[in-house]
Amino acid sequence: MDLTGARWRKNSRSGASGGNCVEVADNLPGVVGVRDSKDPTGPALTFGPAAWRTFVAQLAERA
Repeated sequence: MDLTGARWRKNSRSGASGGNCVEVADNLPGVVGVRDSKDPTGPALTFGPAAWRTFVAQLAERA
């Protein structure tokens, strides 16, 4: 999957020190990218938008 042009963002609760964070890019049509913020040139996972929304909703239910 070509993620050229992806605008990556971290959760605002991640803090300035980094830590165990992921970055999400949801600006590309038909795909949501997820990567390790400590390894931005490393591999990224990709999800369809519906699958990503379901994942985030399930996390919110557990919070």
